[in-house]
Amino acid sequence: MFVEREQAAGESTLQERREPFQNTRRILGHVVSCDGARASIVAQVDPRDSHGSSQWTVGKMISVNLGATRTVGLVYGIGKPDGLWNEHEANSIEVSVELVGEVRDVDGQPMFDRGITAYPHIGAEAHRIRNRDLQAVYDLGGRHSVTIGTLSQDEGIEACVAIEDTLARHFAVVGTTGVGKSTAVSLILRKAIQARPDLRVLILDPHNEFASALPDYCIRIDSGALDLPFWLFRLEELAEVLFRGREVVPEEIDMLRELIPLAKSQYKALGSGPQLRRSQDSYTADSPLPYRIADLLKLLDDRMGLLDSKTDRPHYRALRNRIESAVADPRYRFMFASKMIEDSIHQTIGNIFRVPHGGRPVTCLEMAGMPSEVVNSVCSVLARLAFDMALWSEGRFRLLLLCEEAHRYMPADPRLGFAPTRHAMARIAKEGRKYGCYLGVVTQRPGELDPTILSQCSTVFAMRLANEHDQAIIRSAIADSSASTLNFLSSMGQREAIAFGEGVATTMRLKFERLPDRYLPGAGKRHGVDMGDGDDGELDLVELVERMRNLPKAQPTLVFGDAADGAAQPGDPGYRRAPGIPLPEAPAPVQMQPPMAQPRPVAPRPVMSEPPRVQDPQSLYGSRPAAFGLRK
Repeated sequence: MFVEREQAAGESTLQERREPFQNTRRILGHVVSCDGARASIVAQVDPRDSHGSSQWTVGKMISVNLGATRTVGLVYGIGKPDGLWNEHEANSIEVSVELVGEVRDVDGQPMFDRGITAYPHIGAEAHRIRNRDLQAVYDLGGRHSVTIGTLSQDEGIEACVAIEDTLARHFAVVGTTGVGKSTAVSLILRKAIQARPDLRVLILDPHNEFASALPDYCIRIDSGALDLPFWLFRLEELAEVLFRGREVVPEEIDMLRELIPLAKSQYKALGSGPQLRRSQDSYTADSPLPYRIADLLKLLDDRMGLLDSKTDRPHYRALRNRIESAVADPRYRFMFASKMIEDSIHQTIGNIFRVPHGGRPVTCLEMAGMPSEVVNSVCSVLARLAFDMALWSEGRFRLLLLCEEAHRYMPADPRLGFAPTRHAMARIAKEGRKYGCYLGVVTQRPGELDPTILSQCSTVFAMRLANEHDQAIIRSAIADSSASTLNFLSSMGQREAIAFGEGVATTMRLKFERLPDRYLPGAGKRHGVDMGDGDDGELDLVELVERMRNLPKAQPTLVFGDAADGAAQPGDPGYRRAPGIPLPEAPAPVQMQPPMAQPRPVAPRPVMSEPPRVQDPQSLYGSRPAAFGLRK
């Protein structure tokens, strides 16, 4: 049979494509059934021929020779009809194959097409796929691509993705805990930055692990270094902070909606003359304009003093207490610090979104130390600003928003999570690619992720998933012609993934490149855990407690407890001595001679005690920058 096939017309061209090191035996079986999407092949396996039996393994690709074209199929099942194995003679096996496309020669070069124009006929010969045909199956057709690993079937063939389509049409990386999702994301980010130097990346990092993976491209912003003024928050986002994730009170929200525009008008009037002062009707509670908490509290006090607001006084008082509590909370310093009453939106946006990037286009927002009740609001603000930046830059600003543990911000259950965050993320997923704002989703529970978000991710890297519900979600997103590939989701190894969608030519099982240990996510923390810090790995309990309390540290340069000179008066030079300068010696007391005669007693004059000094609310909240948010 092999000789006749070699003498057949056109077969010499097929034989010329065989690599010198390939085995001469390529015919493995014959097609016995085909239903348009799948085919069955019958083959003979000699138990003494280890080379022949190794060709039929699940996950391998084979091709069916049809003359002008070669149909490519993926082996997804192998069985022996009678269930018996003969050790002394050839055994007949049945192989189930899923048809994925066809390869044809164009100008002497193999070209792959996902569609099938000619289906295999009964008796068609099935053989091992050629190396050139396998490369053609995953060839991207000239699109700008980057290499992220190798094929699992043949490690000699590089696994490439079209980076432009992967970013512009959003992507997702899913997989259970410990399979290497964060490492795969770090690799993809490195390749994307090298291919697109103008790309900015904002990582929402809930585990504080990506900064160590991208030390050459990244800046770290944690809760201590973050500057996100409270006036950048919309009303819903600010209410989430004030009510700390609990259900809001409608009456108090209405008060904020009415009074915040007035506070913004008062702040705007401070820097402009009467002729430039405008009505507060041009401002809303959602306008990104600065205002002072002191003005807002004063407006609340004025409303409480009105006669017609007796019934609303409990709500005014409760709202005032909420605001004061948030301002005094040291965990919210990134929102209510003294410098947040200034119009610093340019510095805030430039620092977070890296404009200009200065050679470090990646911002890693570390949220592990951030209060859980404020994380949703912060993510909502940043996602909204990211879309607005891309929208108003008219395509000149390219940004990738990467969401680690995305099911936290965008849960499938609409009763969970924070609605503004879900809406901001969904807006990027639906419209972001038109303006240059891209979305990257990383999750270990795709079943708990909003289906709208996952459906907008046109490229998916599916790593090992053990949960059947999560596997069903991924199966619903893949094309029917490659559904059998996902049968390997529960058994794939470390760094292995199945990539499908717009970023690849066809569904591809690959193995990601291995990153150096110093570039692994969380490498610094992992090294500290493995090696131990301090003597014999002892834990510094004092430092740990201080970090848990998260209290502001005392400023050593500010001295308030020095004793004043008893002879000096306030306002005299040297009343507050400088540190290190000794106090001047007090003069010796004057000895008074006792009188010769006792004078007539005189009733003592009443001494008027000084009334207690009442602090000015303007100096208490915001008028003086150094005292903003601190009660003396």
